Amino acid sequence: MRVFVTGATGWVGSAIVKDLIAAGHRVLGLARSDKGAQALTAAGAEIHRGSLADIDSLTRGASQSDAVIHTAFNHDFSKFAENCAEDRRAIEALGAVLEGSDRPLLVTSGVALLAPGRTATEEDVPPFNSPTYPRKSEAAAAALVERGVRASTIRLAPSVHGHGEHGFVPRLIQIARETGVSAYIGEGLNRWPAVHRLDAARVYRLALERGAGEAAHFHAIAEEGVPLKAIAELIGRRLNIPVVSKSPDEAAAHFGWFAMFAGIDAPTSSARTRAALDWKPEQPGLLADLDHPAYFAR
Repeated sequence: MRVFVTGATGWVGSAIVKDLIAAGHRVLGLARSDKGAQALTAAGAEIHRGSLADIDSLTRGASQSDAVIHTAFNHDFSKFAENCAEDRRAIEALGAVLEGSDRPLLVTSGVALLAPGRTATEEDVPPFNSPTYPRKSEAAAAALVERGVRASTIRLAPSVHGHGEHGFVPRLIQIARETGVSAYIGEGLNRWPAVHRLDAARVYRLALERGAGEAAHFHAIAEEGVPLKAIAELIGRRLNIPVVSKSPDEAAAHFGWFAMFAGIDAPTSSARTRAALDWKPEQPGLLADLDHPAYFAR
C-alpha cells in the first residue's frame, strides 16, 4: 500500500514510517520543515509538504494514498482544548476524502482517561462530550464510521518509551533533577500502561494489513500497568537522590501541571488486540528500558 502518514517525523510516527517501509509498503510522509523532509527522505519515504493546520495539504495527501495513518497532534498542553479541536478538524477532513472507498483510516488516541478505577479494554468507549475527556479523535472516528469510512482507533499508552523520547518519563526525570527528590503520590501504586515505540509502530501496520475497519479500537499496550513508585525508585537510584512520597495536597506544588498525569491510574488490557492482530511485544519493558544511561544523558 501507499500510506499517507501525518506526524511522520514525530516520536511514534517516525517509527511507523520505518516499520511500514521495512514491510514493503510505500510511505507518503507529511513534513512541515526542511529538517523533517530530510529525515523522511533518509528513511526512504516520499515527502508531502504541509501541516496539521493546513487542511488542504491533508486532503491532498489522503487523496494520493491507499490508506491513512493519523498520528499528528500538538502536545502544547497550555492550549489543549484548541489542539483537540484542530485534531478533530483534521480527522474529519481526512475521512471526507476516504468516504465512499474501501481505503482505511487509523487515528490515534490514548488510554489514560478511558476507564478510571478499573482495567480498560478495547470495548470501552470514552465519554465523547465530557469536559474531563476533551480529546475528540475517537468521537470524530466514530462519526466517520457511521458514514461508512473504514476508520479505527489506535490507543497509545501514557508511556511510549524508548531511548530519545521526550514524554512522560523524561518529564519525571526533569522534575527529580530540579527538586532533588524522585517523588510519587501517596503509596505510588497508581499504574501507567507502557509500550516501546517500536512495538507500538507494529500495531499500526498490523491494523492496516489485518484489521482496519474490522475492529473499532486497538490497544498498543505492552505492559498493563507499571506502578509509579517503581518508576520513581529507578529514577532515584540512577540520579542518586532520595525517593519520597508526596501527599495528594503536595503533588500540585511538586509536579506542577504534570500532577494530573503523575497521579493517573490507568491499567489497560491489550488482549483483544494481541489476538486480532497476532501481535506480541518484543522490545524491553519500561523499567528495563529506563535503566539505561541514555535516559539520563543531559
